[in-house]
Amino acid sequence: MTYFFETYGCQMNIAESAAIEQLLLARKWTKAEDAQVADLVIINTCSVRATAENRIFGRLGWYSGLKAVRACDKSAKGKFLEKATEFVKDGPKPLTLVVTGCMAERLLKTFQKDYPFIDYVVGTYAKHHFGQIIEAMENHKVTGQLKDDEPYQFAPLSLEPGAFTAFVPIMHGCNNFCTYCIVPYVRGRECSRPVSEILKEIDVLSSYGVREITLLGQNVNSYCGTWDKVDNDKETIDFAGLLQIIADHLRETKSSIEWVRFMSSHPKDLSDAVIEVIAKEPVLCHHIHLPVQHGSSQVLKRMNRRYTREQYLELVARIKKAIPDVSMTTDIMMGFPGETEEDVEQTLSLMNEIRYENAFMYYYNPREGTPATKMEDQLSEEVKKARLQRVIDLQLKITAEEMQKRVGSEVKVLVEGVSRDNPGELLGKTEQDERIAFAADKSLIGTFVRAKIEALAGNTFRGTLL
Repeated sequence: MTYFFETYGCQMNIAESAAIEQLLLARKWTKAEDAQVADLVIINTCSVRATAENRIFGRLGWYSGLKAVRACDKSAKGKFLEKATEFVKDGPKPLTLVVTGCMAERLLKTFQKDYPFIDYVVGTYAKHHFGQIIEAMENHKVTGQLKDDEPYQFAPLSLEPGAFTAFVPIMHGCNNFCTYCIVPYVRGRECSRPVSEILKEIDVLSSYGVREITLLGQNVNSYCGTWDKVDNDKETIDFAGLLQIIADHLRETKSSIEWVRFMSSHPKDLSDAVIEVIAKEPVLCHHIHLPVQHGSSQVLKRMNRRYTREQYLELVARIKKAIPDVSMTTDIMMGFPGETEEDVEQTLSLMNEIRYENAFMYYYNPREGTPATKMEDQLSEEVKKARLQRVIDLQLKITAEEMQKRVGSEVKVLVEGVSRDNPGELLGKTEQDERIAFAADKSLIGTFVRAKIEALAGNTFRGTLL
């Protein structure tokens, strides 16, 4: 039997899709060439922005037509897709469609009613029932109602065969309730994986020859897990403690993993202890993604970010003092309700002061069910887009200037694959999460090398292998 995934949104969704894929591969399923010929399609959804949901709604309309064709339904109007039509020449072969992820949780009570062609809607707390769906399909049956009121269960290890990078979820959920964000409502409250479970997963990844891992959580700084020690004592470990334990463990086990990254990180609780362990442990990459969201304390207060502009700047100063070669990236949202021209100028000045190497920039998009939708002084799309463009223009300038400073330096590089622009070159990633292309043999893919940065082309370095 065959499967096909469509995954939207964050790295957590990517990791969860990969974990479900491992269940399918373990039962001898194979990946379909595309959705039109798959037995099972799983759409892993995102609710962070309305644009993501609108795209998924559009895809659901497409799948409604595909299911009609696959079932040889005469009510399906027109020629749908040649491949799908050819596929049913020898008789109908049904398609099982599963929708999961944050959008499935948000619309859990109405999704299947409004879109009856969806076979299963799997919310946040029912994802561990995917085994039941797979088994039912193999036996040509339909499983019963999936329970969605159980404690969250972390997905099993997820890794594509031959992969040398991997995601390791360490916590789930969010307690922050930023006024614009839907995540706490669809992901639920924070829960942390036990330290022993994380270390066990890292050991398996090491045995596969993985070179880099990224620790995942809605806010990794809030990690608060238990560690079962040899003497049966339980110790509560915070994020700084977890980073130190992982660094010690990788060193003691002589692991193949040489780089550890993490995301996402909330400024309100990135502690000095976390900064200290990153500064002293070589395995922890000197790159921090620290979403500021805005440069005005007044806007940050309305966003319920729980820090001020001044506190954020002080935190960045401590990070740069402890880790001089750190690269910093961020998220910036423009056009929040009540934002003034003065607030915009404060954001631009903060960007000029911090000098982010890159940023994910977007304008405020109302999410149903969040407090910000009811705030006064909502801004027009025209104003939001114009303010966003000013931020984008400035960041492009800063990115080029900051990356140009790195030209001439020597860097450690994890070789990721062949360059799409030039088949004769390889593309790699630096510790600071920058891209670099250089001429080298394909046998180096998946290894660490040293390279000299010779020039900058767009947002990619050009280099030579040392």
